[in-house]
Amino acid sequence: MKNIKLLILIIVTANTSSHAQTAGKYANVNGIKMYYEIHGAGTPLVLLHGGGSTIYTSFGRILPALAKTHEVIAVELQAHGHTGDRDAPETFKQDADDVNELLRQLNIPKADLFGFSNGGQTALEMAIRHPDRINKLIVASAFFKKDGVPGWFWKGFDNPRFSDMPQIYKDEYLKINPDSAALLNMFHKDVQRMQHFTDWKIEEIRSIQAPTLIVIGDQDIITPEHAVEMSRIIPHNQLVILPGTHGKYLGEAATNDPDSKVPDLFVAILNEFLAAPVVPPSSVGQGDQLSKGQLATQVGYDAFYFRLLAKRLL
Repeated sequence: MKNIKLLILIIVTANTSSHAQTAGKYANVNGIKMYYEIHGAGTPLVLLHGGGSTIYTSFGRILPALAKTHEVIAVELQAHGHTGDRDAPETFKQDADDVNELLRQLNIPKADLFGFSNGGQTALEMAIRHPDRINKLIVASAFFKKDGVPGWFWKGFDNPRFSDMPQIYKDEYLKINPDSAALLNMFHKDVQRMQHFTDWKIEEIRSIQAPTLIVIGDQDIITPEHAVEMSRIIPHNQLVILPGTHGKYLGEAATNDPDSKVPDLFVAILNEFLAAPVVPPSSVGQGDQLSKGQLATQVGYDAFYFRLLAKRLL
């Protein structure tokens, strides 16, 4: 039961912190009405929420801080929140095409892209399918192949039940769209997408040329070994392992600790990454896959370093 509840938490990443409602806009995108909001000024930064979630359920805690230094374009993807649905399954490829079309309509030729959880997988797909649209990439708590998460995660999709979805997540959706049938539809489509999940090819991940920040929590659903493996495949990247569970480091409210300063640390790391000039990295080790022993050693050093850094700064 504990694993099932955590599974639903991953599918339905929800932030229940209070926030001021902001009037957004809609764009007709590939047959759906896509909802988006724009905050702040500066270099464009696109936010892609997690599965079952919304702009504020994923990013409510850190969005105001991000808007101080960026023009934040926060979107809600197919069937989520305010955004409409189409008579077709959800796919990461379609989500990527939808975001690309929205940016075209907004006359934004290039942007930084920050995706969390399922939004991180959409971000990967965006970098593969529409590389010219991406300046820098942040992939937060996302995996590119099935063995990047524990086996129990996939077993949870054998018999997923809507009743296992916590009521607070249902309430958050219904505050935006008071249609219980639409809520159930979103749940089933999110589940279906994961039931049909297929690995990205290594060559596809290696083809990503945008400077990339890979982020997970040290108790995340994504294994540290997988995050390190991804960091050895994407040519130009940095890896951060922060204290906490899935999304806790960015303050997503299902795991949010209002007294924690880790989300502030995460925003500082993100801002530093985005502000840094693009410098060609050393070619040593790039694109190489490590043995399990090497991965474990690297993970140990990375996790120790960032835990120590967090303790010193917080």
